[in-house]
Amino acid sequence: MSTHGSNRHRTATLCARATGIRYTRCAQWAADGLITRHQPVPDARTTAQRAFEARVVNVLANALRDEQIDGAVLGVTGAVPTPDGLVLELHPEMAHRVVAELLPAFDRGYGGLRGVPGLRLVGRAGEWLLEDVGSPARIRLTHPDPGWTPRLPQDTELLTELWRGKPASLDRTEAEELTLWRSGRGVPRPLLRDIMLSRLLRRPLVVNEAGAAHGWANAYSHGYSDLVIEWCCGRDRDEVERKLRRSGLAAPPPAGVPLDPAKAKPRARGTIALEDAYVVVRALGSCDAGASSITAESITEANRARYR
Repeated sequence: MSTHGSNRHRTATLCARATGIRYTRCAQWAADGLITRHQPVPDARTTAQRAFEARVVNVLANALRDEQIDGAVLGVTGAVPTPDGLVLELHPEMAHRVVAELLPAFDRGYGGLRGVPGLRLVGRAGEWLLEDVGSPARIRLTHPDPGWTPRLPQDTELLTELWRGKPASLDRTEAEELTLWRSGRGVPRPLLRDIMLSRLLRRPLVVNEAGAAHGWANAYSHGYSDLVIEWCCGRDRDEVERKLRRSGLAAPPPAGVPLDPAKAKPRARGTIALEDAYVVVRALGSCDAGASSITAESITEANRARYR
């Protein structure tokens, strides 16, 4: 095999192993120049799409935390990422909860927003889209059952579903939260944070390796600045970090988003960074957990019946 052909093969293999896309499609992408050895998974083309995907990751990581099923850390089992959009394949037992957690609601219990500000669900059986109010950004959802319809959450004593009252515009609470997101809450380069988190959502098969041992992993963020994925045993931390790096998680950003070499600094093992934007993968090295006992029913109870 020629060097050129070998590079295409390695690129397509990395793409397939990170996303779940068939190798033949990834190989065609490599032949067309859509993906490369250094960036084997396509980035979103626009800042709006990257920011929307980043907000989705931030919410899912914190909402699902260590309550996943079958190691689907973000509730996702596959992805088809293209420059112009993203398709996510939902875990069948987590699909209702994923949608419920993403839809914006005001929580009177702590006086703040839950869900993704500006996100709206549009569609019908077999075709469901997450859309961003005020931008063309969108994510298409797929489910093993082609006729699947999400159970939409209802208002409760504590939660007011903001998406229901304003399907085409932002509620004031959403607008305030978006302002905080865009300001970065202490993140020097929110654009780089959005790139890192958007890329993570586009590589679900690598992310899900963190939950391989017990069917779940702990995921969380510090405000809007980063994302941490940690687990007790199973996959070696260095192995997961290496796979994320090889998949292009820390590759140079898209054109128009330059890096400042002066801001590059050494990072601890397990920290994957673009300047001050970073993702941490961490194996804790001790295990006192058995196989996951989490079920779709128990998660429903924990979620305060939002989507019954």
